Amino acid sequence: MRGIEQAWSALGGDPALVSRVSEIVRREALDARLPVRESARACVGACALAAAELGARRAGLAEVPGVRVDDGAVAAAFTSERHLRVDGREPVSFAPLSRLWRTADGWVRTHANYPHHRERLLGALSAPADVAAVGSLLAERSALEVEESVYAAGGLAVALRTPEQWAATGQYGAVARRPLVERGRLDASPARVFTSSVRPSSSPVRPSSSASPLLPAAGLRVLDLTRVIAGPVATRTLALLGADVLRLDPPGLPELSDQHADTGFGKRSATLGLSGGRGQETFEELLGAADVVVTGYRPGALDRFGLSPQALAGRRPGLVVAQLSAWGAYGPWAGRRGFDSLVQVATGIAAVEGTSERPGALPAQALDHGTGYLLAAGVLRALTEQSYEGGSRYVRVALARTAAWLTGSVRPDDVDGANGRDGTDGTDGTDGTDGTDGTDGTDGTDGTDGTDGRDGRDGDANDVGGAAYPGPDPWLAERESRLGRLRYALSPVSFTGGPADWARPPGPWGADAARWV
Repeated sequence: MRGIEQAWSALGGDPALVSRVSEIVRREALDARLPVRESARACVGACALAAAELGARRAGLAEVPGVRVDDGAVAAAFTSERHLRVDGREPVSFAPLSRLWRTADGWVRTHANYPHHRERLLGALSAPADVAAVGSLLAERSALEVEESVYAAGGLAVALRTPEQWAATGQYGAVARRPLVERGRLDASPARVFTSSVRPSSSPVRPSSSASPLLPAAGLRVLDLTRVIAGPVATRTLALLGADVLRLDPPGLPELSDQHADTGFGKRSATLGLSGGRGQETFEELLGAADVVVTGYRPGALDRFGLSPQALAGRRPGLVVAQLSAWGAYGPWAGRRGFDSLVQVATGIAAVEGTSERPGALPAQALDHGTGYLLAAGVLRALTEQSYEGGSRYVRVALARTAAWLTGSVRPDDVDGANGRDGTDGTDGTDGTDGTDGTDGTDGTDGTDGTDGRDGRDGDANDVGGAAYPGPDPWLAERESRLGRLRYALSPVSFTGGPADWARPPGPWGADAARWV
């Protein structure tokens, strides 16, 4: 369990609690050259353990509930955006200009799913909105030249690097020196006192559990200022665990509809401008009753609105502020926008997973999903620590730091492991299949074993030969919603007595009132 031990240590958890975690290993899940399955399992396991720990604290249990991490559930959740169906329709995820391109000296990755990013990319290249024309222009330029010119125009393009080339950059040095999960205190506010019940009756409960699920985050209010995948995965997990999550977006920056549906379970969604007037007043009212604020904007982008961790805690002592970025809060790339697919290309992951002919990609947006579960775990651990020690808290994670952990520290189940992804199956994104990835997002422009019984396979939790992987179907569910009938991936966060599903499905983007219920 080296991976979960590393993740749990980064979260400041008691090492003895790792013994509460058991695993069902399915070697065909998230198959890759890099230890994607192992790192994903560790991120989910650490998150589930943090939830079980907080639940035990709030419910006064003598022992932290057992946690079980099933690779099948993890794999389904890490590819949730691919499994979503709305009234039987497959998701619309990608823009044609979000892809890998050959350049005069290598490869470059662009991202143009959002209209404003598309326009900036085309403006930087002085190109028409035509794939063939853009390809011809890029074929005549160097990858690094494209990277810098598109960045200068506010767009997104990253040159392919090998791991060695990335390790030689200043950004790698700045990120690698930081913990996997940065954590700290912002003040000396009093210890948190939980007042609400952690066993409300509105959520589905896992089998072999009490009549009502143990919801560690019940009664807590979370302001969700995130977009795309990683941040919304974190807040979706907090919603599963009972939190009242209110997502806030700028009125003029709508989210991709299928992306919102995939990550909107358990939440409400509202629009709110923060530039002044009534919007600012409403935000202050919401902040005054909030327990957690989660942001996914570029480092510093929200400071002008008074939303730095220090400023927020100054107005709301006892707050937990959780921050997510692509490249980290330090170094020469700290202010850059980024998405999972771009981070894979820049950090050498695409080179490792590819061939001599073309770059590859991970079998999932694993940096996004993994970082999202780490962020949720950081929030849960901060809440537990507050109940003992007090203090407003901050938690900070970055896709590039998760990438460094994946490429340098996580031990694979089997070094002979797996075949890499060379892009021939479409996972390199040349056909637009990376689309719902990333975290630049809101760029400001911008029994005791914890099994849930879903598939009836107990397996041998510590046998790396493991159980069979039947594909994602055992971990998918369907339900009606205001958006239509949804097929979706269930959460992989599983502990004894915990929730089996979200209390509510997603609704239309921005359709809820900006208020607490």
